[in-house]
Amino acid sequence: MKNNIKELRKKFGFRQEDIATTLGVTRQTINAIENEKYNPTLELAMKLARLLNTTVEELFLLDK
Repeated sequence: MKNNIKELRKKFGFRQEDIATTLGVTRQTINAIENEKYNPTLELAMKLARLLNTTVEELFLLDK
């Protein structure tokens, strides 16, 4: 699943480690999500969207 996490993370000046610590996951988890190697749970997706001040639908894009 495509996502805009990296772009928004940089826009807000967050490091992967900052997001991971805030959300209670590892930096490797955030890295895997950004690189489209792991799809987060709905709960984590919602927390990411809230942290990055966007919606889940804008943060994650379904592949066609």
